[in-house]
Amino acid sequence: MTSATDRDAERLRRWRLALGGAGADGTDCQLRGRDAAMDGALEALYGQRRQHRRSGRGAPDDGGTRAAGLGASAPQVARWLGDIRTYFPSSVVRVLQRDAIDRLGLSALLLEPEMLEAVEADVHLVGTLLSLNKVMPETTRETARAVVRKVVAELERRLATRTRATLTGALDRAARTSRPRHRAIDWDRTIRANLRHYLPEHRTVVPERLVGYGRAARAAAKDVVLCIDQSGSMAASVVYASVFGAVLASMRALDTRLVVFDTAVTDLTDHLDDPVELLFGTQLGGGTDINRALTYCQSRIHRPADTVVVLISDLYEGGIRDEMLKRVAAMKASGVQFVTLLALSDEGTPAYDREHAAALAALGAPAFACTPDRFPEVMAAALEKRPLPIPDMAEQR
Repeated sequence: MTSATDRDAERLRRWRLALGGAGADGTDCQLRGRDAAMDGALEALYGQRRQHRRSGRGAPDDGGTRAAGLGASAPQVARWLGDIRTYFPSSVVRVLQRDAIDRLGLSALLLEPEMLEAVEADVHLVGTLLSLNKVMPETTRETARAVVRKVVAELERRLATRTRATLTGALDRAARTSRPRHRAIDWDRTIRANLRHYLPEHRTVVPERLVGYGRAARAAAKDVVLCIDQSGSMAASVVYASVFGAVLASMRALDTRLVVFDTAVTDLTDHLDDPVELLFGTQLGGGTDINRALTYCQSRIHRPADTVVVLISDLYEGGIRDEMLKRVAAMKASGVQFVTLLALSDEGTPAYDREHAAALAALGAPAFACTPDRFPEVMAAALEKRPLPIPDMAEQR
């Protein structure tokens, strides 16, 4: 049984590791062995930030504060990457790597193959690599592709089966007919629809209306257009949307188009069979012209009543706002199911243009953030023309 003294000591230890700094930041807790090594790894990343906050400069303002850091030394970073993989679980390693890239400007080191081989690959690392794509030397490019390919394969394993099952069910339900052939009768739904015609004396239901599935069409039943903002803040959404685009394109009942945009518009539909190539066809960063992107998407819509357009953007429009809204209104009036996602990621609600979000909601196209696990449900509702399962935005913050 753990004593109160042991619990207090463990609490102080955790506070010491969290606070860091000289003099144990008032905890009076001394670290040794593995704890000291963990503290050193954290100090290398977060120590410089703390020093800057205390003194207003990069140098410490007291003699006791350690001057740790990763600097721009590739060997030093490689050792640090090895240390954090030794002392922390993978989920924490990914957070530390992300902070190191963001806080200490280590993106340039990712252009070295040995660095890429040492990092823990995740969606955010893929986003960083895509943003560096245009400056990446040939010696690093194949290693970067291997990292991206690994992450994409993991995402496909996690998301593909459920997405196909959910959307196949939605497409089947959308294809139901009241005049089915005998083999296509949905008996469960037919019985439920005719319960009022139950004859007790015969202990049977007399079906006045049959419910069933329509024959599978040779042509795609529905068209899907994914319109993805590739500005820098949308990196994770671009990765997830590309994987989902590849999954949707593999379903014969769907005709899927994928379009990315900043101030220009690029149609990457031809790369949907290879999401890695698709991702390297994007270029994260730059401005945003949603109106231009929607203009292009609208020009590719041939059967509005059977089309779902998914706009994935934080809605910071650099183009013509009123034209963007008119274009959304026109698509909805023609029968298009229009879905606006502020993000497609696990990060919760991002920063977004609230005025534009409110204007879209007034048009019947409410904007909301969506996790990858929830995306199949959103798409299923759109395909069946049901109300979208919009999460409580307050819960996402």
